[in-house]
Amino acid sequence: MGNNTTGLNLGVVVSVRGSVVDIRFGGHLPPIYSLLHAQDGKIVIEVLAQLDAWHVRGIALTPTQGLARGMGVEDTGGPLKAPVGNSVLSRMFDVFGNAIDRLDAPVDVQWRSVHRVPPPLARRSTQSEIFETGIKAIDVLVPLERGGKAGLFGGAGVGKTVLLTEMIHNMIGHHEGVSIFCGIGERCREGEELYRDMKEAGVLPNMVMIFGQMNEPPGSRFRVGHAALTMAEYFRDDEHRDVLLLIDNIFRFIQAGSEISGLMGQMPSRLGYQPTMGTELSGLEERIANTDTGAITSIQAVYVPADDFTDPAAVHTFSHLSASIVLSRKRASEGLYPAIDPLQSSSKMATPGIVGERHYQLAQEIRRTLAQYAQLKDIIAMLGLEQLSPEDRNVVARARRLERFLTQPFFTTGQFTGLKGKLVSLQDALDGCERILQDEFKDTPESALYMIGTVDEAKGKAAAGLSKPIAETKKPSDAQP
Repeated sequence: MGNNTTGLNLGVVVSVRGSVVDIRFGGHLPPIYSLLHAQDGKIVIEVLAQLDAWHVRGIALTPTQGLARGMGVEDTGGPLKAPVGNSVLSRMFDVFGNAIDRLDAPVDVQWRSVHRVPPPLARRSTQSEIFETGIKAIDVLVPLERGGKAGLFGGAGVGKTVLLTEMIHNMIGHHEGVSIFCGIGERCREGEELYRDMKEAGVLPNMVMIFGQMNEPPGSRFRVGHAALTMAEYFRDDEHRDVLLLIDNIFRFIQAGSEISGLMGQMPSRLGYQPTMGTELSGLEERIANTDTGAITSIQAVYVPADDFTDPAAVHTFSHLSASIVLSRKRASEGLYPAIDPLQSSSKMATPGIVGERHYQLAQEIRRTLAQYAQLKDIIAMLGLEQLSPEDRNVVARARRLERFLTQPFFTTGQFTGLKGKLVSLQDALDGCERILQDEFKDTPESALYMIGTVDEAKGKAAAGLSKPIAETKKPSDAQP
């Protein structure tokens, strides 16, 4: 595990309560974050509190079956460490740095502590650059920042992981740096599928995966994000390469911290979360930064409990991000994938000084059109489309075509949908939106704009008769003078 013993500092287990273990040491008391081994390294405990001059309390990072009072515990003399170096590329690890891809352990690696401080302000870069994803809805409305942090917010089953894997597919192909995927408390099935997909796509040589799965103890899930960041910092600071860090799911990190806090006997704060949630999240998020040597760009999936965006976990995460991509269950139910809500999503990059005047004005016009359509929906539901003024009808037609144009077939879902994935450049996406807003497609059926790449595909689709025009059913009132 890379945590070598330096001298023998032995202790004895005093009590075991689930994952919480109290240990008595006769001589030297291990410092906070020290790693302790029991049963020849099978059970790993991290010290989180010094109770008095003789006792420490730790949280187990492995299951504690078989651990009993009176058993011997060995102090490793250091904290949890992660392997770093070029030989970790194309490999899959657990929180201890053990290879879990059924291959031999990597050789020629260094071991570094997972507890590191964020880079100082003097070393941080202040330049803002756009990070293209090839996904129309994101590049046009919620542009991402190179070296920034973007969050994918949504409840269960709205497509966070699908959108994350699509970004991996699109970016790794033309991303010249290193990609690190960190799975915190998510399903191991998704990790196995991702590994196979990346291997088939030929992008595994520049990728590292590290997992703390949902069946592992909270201590392991809580530390896996720190281990992934330690690897990312090596490539940024030592190799001077750009790093793409993908985290699925940051809410599980907060949840693991909450479980540990409860186990350690701390009084919970609002809605049962740990009182130290803000500090713990900041300690992780502030390490993701742009420096003069390279950048760590992070995309994080954030589960929103019960679709409640006022939940403290979502609120605290929002404050660290440069772009917030909100996924809407309503849009998902209408089949508008990716189910990005353009009115709730936001990006600090969407300013004329960064994206340019044309892009900014177009994004504002799209938002304005979609907002007007949202306001008119109640009137349409009660009175019908016919009762709207001609100007409002044009707004509705434009908004519905924009909504459909901003959908996109994904490479990662091609096997389920039967549609070939599309990668769309920012210029093509902006041109398409501009032409729709200028009513160039007002005579083209809405469905021709659904699940296409560039806007010109709609004309070909309509000409081939692959889309049926929306039937204009006349009510009896329409026939009256």
